[in-house]
Amino acid sequence: MQPLPDSLRPTAERLFADRLELAERFVALLAEQGPERGLIGPREVDRLWERHLLNCALMVDAIDSAAPHATTLADIGSGAGLPGVVIAIARPDLQVTLVETMQRRATWLEEVNAELGLGFEVVRSRAEELHGVRTFEVVTARAVAALDKLARWTLPLVAEDGMLLAMKGSSAVDEVENAQKVLTKLGGVDPVISQYGVGEVEVPTTVVQVRRRAKATRKGDARG
Repeated sequence: MQPLPDSLRPTAERLFADRLELAERFVALLAEQGPERGLIGPREVDRLWERHLLNCALMVDAIDSAAPHATTLADIGSGAGLPGVVIAIARPDLQVTLVETMQRRATWLEEVNAELGLGFEVVRSRAEELHGVRTFEVVTARAVAALDKLARWTLPLVAEDGMLLAMKGSSAVDEVENAQKVLTKLGGVDPVISQYGVGEVEVPTTVVQVRRRAKATRKGDARG
């Protein structure tokens, strides 16, 4: 098992509370199986807590801030379960759906679900295939694609007045600027870039938050 560094324990305890043991078990699974199953690179094993687990767990703060009353969440392109599994551990009150296209990764997520008893849903599908079929109050994604492309995949899955929370890096400002036309076309409004974990972790988590505008009810839309 990859031990939790003492310097990060207060943050981990704040985010995971009494489910920290589940997070530690997830780290152990990632460290043991991740590299050989092509889920993470071998170099990532020694920095799972800081670079991955806490980076993703800080999404809980973003959810609390942007969508405090949300009950449903979908993570697009879940891969190794980052951030989807981490969110499911930290927020057991949320109905979490992990959307993953690759069979081997979907299988891994199912195995993790069974091993840890987290109760999330795994859907093996491309995000576009769920358009018009499923919506969620919060949709998350990490390292999937540039925001303009990501918005095309994810905003149709966001319920009206719901939130897209995209984990980004230093390119966040440029990505928001480049994606403005696409966001507007898809009903995405009020893009905000926020950082979480400042003063707690070496590299804070940067999140682009986009609200999906509620459609105005037009006269004649209602049917008797």
